Amino acid sequence: MFARLTSAQIKTKKIDEFIRLYERSVVPAAKSQKGYRGAYLLVDRKTGKGISITLWNNEEDAIANEKSRYYQEQLAKFITFYAKPPIREGYEVTVQA
Repeated sequence: MFARLTSAQIKTKKIDEFIRLYERSVVPAAKSQKGYRGAYLLVDRKTGKGISITLWNNEEDAIANEKSRYYQEQLAKFITFYAKPPIREGYEVTVQA
């Protein structure tokens, strides 16, 4: 399994709106993507730090998802929420409990 992490500094006054948009738009759209396994959204309401974790069958599915422009389209929905540009990282999932 492969995990894509997107970390961002979210404007603290917009956190609840950010969460609603993620739940109502990102998650349903992600479920239709090839290789999608799940998603988590982590938020620190005090600092505005947010981390989106999406899980994929493998790295190839995650890369194909990005090449299809899906990932970029989802990021664009949140452009007014970011205090600074988000950072994307990818990791092999080596332990799942």
